[in-house]
This record gives sequence, structure tokens and C-alpha cells, in this order.
Amino acid sequence: MLKTIIADGKTEYEALCGLAGRGAAPGADVESAVRGIIEDVRKEGDEAVIRYALRFDGPEAAPGGRIGTLTRADLKEAFESLDKGLADALLHAAENIRAYHKKQADALKGYEEKFVDDDGEDVVIGQVVRGLTRVGVYVPGGTAAYPSTVLMNVIPAKLAGVGEILMATPPRAGQGFPTDAAILGAAYIAGVDRVALAGGAQAVAAMAYGTSTIPRADKIVGPGNVYVATAKRLLYGVVDIDMIAGPSEILLIADESADAAFAAADLISQSEHDTDAASVLLTTDRTLAGKVNDQLTKQVEKLTRSETAREALSKNGLIIVCRSEDEMVSLADEIAPEHLEILTADPFALLSRIKNAGSVFLGPWTPEPVGDYYSGTNHVLPTGGTARFASPLGVYDFVKRMSYTSYTGAALQKAKDDIKALAEAEGLTAHAEAVGIRFKK
Repeated sequence: MLKTIIADGKTEYEALCGLAGRGAAPGADVESAVRGIIEDVRKEGDEAVIRYALRFDGPEAAPGGRIGTLTRADLKEAFESLDKGLADALLHAAENIRAYHKKQADALKGYEEKFVDDDGEDVVIGQVVRGLTRVGVYVPGGTAAYPSTVLMNVIPAKLAGVGEILMATPPRAGQGFPTDAAILGAAYIAGVDRVALAGGAQAVAAMAYGTSTIPRADKIVGPGNVYVATAKRLLYGVVDIDMIAGPSEILLIADESADAAFAAADLISQSEHDTDAASVLLTTDRTLAGKVNDQLTKQVEKLTRSETAREALSKNGLIIVCRSEDEMVSLADEIAPEHLEILTADPFALLSRIKNAGSVFLGPWTPEPVGDYYSGTNHVLPTGGTARFASPLGVYDFVKRMSYTSYTGAALQKAKDDIKALAEAEGLTAHAEAVGIRFKK
């Protein structure tokens, strides 16, 4: 089922280049349409959001000709309606996510430094860390609901000290609630302050510019379809964003100790997302490669999304038989995968050598879904090789840093000639005079 190649220093890189084209930039028609939606929302506010909602999502998207909104009380009602097993699972996952990310929050401290000489405290410099004022969290509609993504996006923002968290999600008919109860229940657990029942590029634009119903956000996070992703990309600069997520991907490093059935199941776990998902196995054991392919054929038939998984594995699945452990590590860093599983006899020994990965899963009892749902690590991860320079979503994404300085007259007297020399060298004489005027009397 997966194409198998033998590494020779060239063939494997050619094969990986083929995978790099997945999730290419949207066509000109998509970008043009999104630009039009953004401009209409900027000019018309709620009126444009409602018009596009009715066009794309039907009359239930704007009942009474208004954008629906929900409060904390509405979210609580949705949470209390959930099956106990699901409610408990969400609570336990939230507890783990909160515990993991609290360590990030504790590490984000400001600082102050004083330089003291014989005249007293001449200079004070420092940095203050502040949570953003308002964050917008986009939660997609469609056929699938992802309450875990609500937890992953909202909990770090709350720990960062964000003042208000607004969630935008399309309304859904026939749910008993205006949208999926599990999503609303997760929003209640995580701490969402209010919900706007709006979706698509128009909701993203509304959170970027602000409307009568939807307040302006400082940052927009959360996944979405190609129109949502394009809107986030075009609006970056008007508002901050988390990242532009591409198709999901998983990479396995496995030696002869790996269980072929486990490895196959883990490769399939990402392929069911969509047909552009990529699943790659690096191994030094040709026998394991064959067994994994056999297991893939057997296991994929049992899936509810077997057609999607089969197409993804066929298009974007790959097994590379490497010549050494060093080659597996080198290729893994070149790929810089969203998810990396290490199924070797000593996975922690390899972890210390990995530089580029979104999230790493160690050993046979840590399949990728553990991180997707439960362990506490964030599942909002860099894709498409961007783990070379990008990181998982965390508390640090919801704060900004502000520097401050205080000089006494004596301290400025010592520094003034240097400052004036630098300002004059750049031709900025007003900068030099702002310092010099203080010593003319």
C-alpha cells in the first residue's frame, strides 16, 4: 500500500520532494473571493457577515436576520447535557492540558535590572509580560466536531492572562443546541467568555476588524477550511494569527524491535484526516517494512473513513529503508514532521538527537492520539516542514512583551555624547537634540 524505497542518498530525497507539494497555496479564485469577503466585512460589518452566512450556510445561519451569540450560561447548559463519559473525558483532558501549560505560564516572567554607582540608582531597565486583551478562537463546522481543539486553543490563552476569549463557530441545525453540544461543553470547561455563531472567512474578518456584534480581537487562532486559512493569511498584520495549518502528517522512526501492527495503526491514524495527509515510515529493517505494508492493507478496511485513509496512504504514504540509525535521524530532521513517533529499543536516546519536530511520541505505548487528546501537550502543531522554525501552540503565543527604561540625569549625562554621535551618524538630528536640550541650561 505504501511505496517502499531503499535509501541511497538521492532517491529518498526525490520522493520526499513529491510530498512537499501537498496543501499548496490556494488558487487565485479562492484568494480573490476571500479578499472580497474581507473588504465587505470591513466596510459593512454585521450586514456583510449575515449576507455571506445566508449565502453559504442557509437560512438557519442567521435566524431573525441576526448573528447568534451565546453566553457562559448557554455553554454551561450544553456541558450539562453531555453524556457523562464524554463530559468526564473532556474534564480529564482539560486538567492535563492545564497542568502542562501552567509550567509554560510560570516560566514567562518579566524582569527588572538596576545599575547602581556612587550616585545611586542611575538606570533601570526591564520587561513586562502581558496577556493579550482579546483572542478570537475559530472552531470549524462541517461534518466533524473537534472539542479537543477548543481545549488546546483556549486553555493556554486563559493561563496567559488573556482578558477575553471569543469563539466563532458556524451554527448547526438539528443539534438541540445552536451548534455542536460537545464543542460548547468544551468551551465552557476551557473558559470561553462568549460565542458568535458565525463561520467562514466572514467570521475571521469580523474578528479582525470588529463589528457591532463581534468585537475586534488581537489574535485569531484555530483551524478551518481553505477559505478560513486564506482569510487568516491575508489578515495577518491587521491581527496576529497562530499559523497557517497544512495537511496533517506523521513520521515514524522504527527499528527491528517495533511492532508492525502498532506502526501500521499509527500511520493510519493521520491518513483518515483527509486525502492530503502524509504518513511516512523510516526503518533500518526491510522485514518490518513488508510487515507494516501487510498490516496497513488489513487495518484500513475496518475504518469508517477507509476511502479517505486509503487514498491518503496511496498518494502520500512512503516507507524508506535506511542504511543506519544516523540516516533515519538525518531524514527526520530534514522532513521536520508535525508528529514524530520513535519506535526503537531506546527511544529517549534518539530524542536527544532530534532537532526538528512538532511533537514527539516515545515508545510503543505512546501512539499519537495520546497527544491529540489527553497527555496535555498541545496538538496545534507546525506542518509542512515548518517545525524547522516554528513551535507548538502554547502560553507564549498569547502574551506580548513590553520593555521599559528609566535614566536619572546623572546617567543620561554619562551617555549623552554616545547617543548624540549615533543619532547624528544616522542623520536624525532631532533625536540628538532631544538628548542635548536637557543639558543646555
